Amino acid sequence: MSEYVAPIADMKFVIEHIAGLDQLRSIDGFSDATPELVEAILEEAAKLATEVLSPLNRVGDLEGSKLVGDSVQTPPGWREAYTTFIEAGWASLAGEPEFGGQGLPKLVATAVSEMWNSANLSFALCPMLTQGALDAIAHHAAQHFKELYVAKLISGEWTGTMNLTEPQAGSDLSAVRTKAVPEGDHYRISGQKIFITYGEHDLTENIIHMVLARTPDAPAGTRGISLFIVPKFLVSPDGSLGERNDLRCVSLEHKLGIHASPTAVMSYGDKGGAIGYLVGEENRGLSYMFTMMNSARHAVGLEGVAITERAYQRALEFARDRIQGQPIGPSGGQRAAIIEHPDVRRMLMLMKCHAEAMRSLAYVCATAYDLAARSADKATAAYAGRRGDFLTPIVKGWSTEMGIELASLGVQIHGGMGFIEETGAAQLLRDARITTIYEGTTGIQAADLVGRKTLRDGGAAAKELLEEIAAVVAKMSESEPQLADIRRALDVGVRDVRTVLEWMVTAEREDPRLPAAASGHYLKLWGVVCGGWQMAKAAQVCWEKLGKEEIEDTFLKTKIATAHFYAGQVMPQTQALTATIVSGSASVLSLDAANF
Repeated sequence: MSEYVAPIADMKFVIEHIAGLDQLRSIDGFSDATPELVEAILEEAAKLATEVLSPLNRVGDLEGSKLVGDSVQTPPGWREAYTTFIEAGWASLAGEPEFGGQGLPKLVATAVSEMWNSANLSFALCPMLTQGALDAIAHHAAQHFKELYVAKLISGEWTGTMNLTEPQAGSDLSAVRTKAVPEGDHYRISGQKIFITYGEHDLTENIIHMVLARTPDAPAGTRGISLFIVPKFLVSPDGSLGERNDLRCVSLEHKLGIHASPTAVMSYGDKGGAIGYLVGEENRGLSYMFTMMNSARHAVGLEGVAITERAYQRALEFARDRIQGQPIGPSGGQRAAIIEHPDVRRMLMLMKCHAEAMRSLAYVCATAYDLAARSADKATAAYAGRRGDFLTPIVKGWSTEMGIELASLGVQIHGGMGFIEETGAAQLLRDARITTIYEGTTGIQAADLVGRKTLRDGGAAAKELLEEIAAVVAKMSESEPQLADIRRALDVGVRDVRTVLEWMVTAEREDPRLPAAASGHYLKLWGVVCGGWQMAKAAQVCWEKLGKEEIEDTFLKTKIATAHFYAGQVMPQTQALTATIVSGSASVLSLDAANF
């Protein structure tokens, strides 16, 4: 099987012409992020992804990580690859310069992260979780904790984890039982956490665990959760490592996929209590956790994009090489590669157009994060904050659901060979399956989109985004037939979302269960329309640049054709989804639980 090849041309196009690199460059600290620098970064990242990480993907799947005593051994090549990764500075790309980071926009880091995830999802999970721990400490911990931990996490010399889940407390964090008893300037942590990605490994000398726990007098429920820094090795005031903390990995989960990513069961306090340090204030851990969670949700959505891209590349290569059958049409009567069969073309186009639409949406969301955090203009920052908040569950939920569906389509294109592990198509499907569960299931993303992101403000943020999409419709050319088709399809999609928004506000008053019953379809509706929005923007830009030699015409025409396919083959789903939501949601509640 061939190795992953980063789609640099499409990444550059989205960064420069859709996601708004120029707007970011006007922000203090981002002015050096020129198109030339971004291109150089993408090209160097692509080399590491193709030459180092991608060849290890199959090795990691076959070998897995192994627990030896209470230590974890990562697969052959993992430690060397990680050393190369941090020595080249990739972990510090978007880190704050104050702590040794390179200070580049999240937009650029997002494109690079997509490469790591496409090349080797199991490897990429380690820096992804470190970023979540880093964000929590940087935003909420006391200054002396920032000085001890942030620089090491930014450089990748230490890694971080998120310790939320317990055997009895999955998504319901109100059931967390891990204890934190105050003792001088620290706390003693005791309890068990499960599903801890890279909770133990041999890549770095220290691991910084971010642990949710309850203090003795904490109120019940989520109001009584606090967040703690619990290092594997204690850190002295001068930054040197001290003794091993009272925590250990007691087992690794045996999983459907991502075998090389050690998913640990962590035990805290077997010998009297692990030393932990309070982040911020007691009982505010849930709000601090969402700093980690929102960053992670966007990152997991990007995993859906990355898996789709890799599955598409693998399926395309197979379709070009596999000689099978006699296609209908001019070449009929001659045996040909299966890419000549119309239904295979349909499947490949579905993979290609979704990869492009989801990539663009994830990058636009990253820009919103950048603007919200760094824009000096308060109105711009507030608008971007609303946009990033609204898009996050869509990026996470829609992209991961489609990642699984499209990885499965990749297996289908391979036919029987896709069911054979040696082709690699099956691994992508197995690895993708966790993404709709990570950092809040699709149902949780859908509930968030309905409750906090739509109904809480009466649909104001949703309508604000719809107006922006409608403005794209209004500006699109009607003189070019393909663009006119794209324009009409997106216009219908906008009207369908408006219909659903009106229904949802009314339905909530009639029965608050109805919007919840519609939530999964509502999330997909937004995903399809936001994907169409991105494809329409791309098509318009490409049409305006044809013949101007700024970008190769073949690339531009291919983008337009792909957007046209999305408009004709994907956008019609909005009508069915609207009918299902408005007319069918009540049927979800038609059976009592006892009658299933």
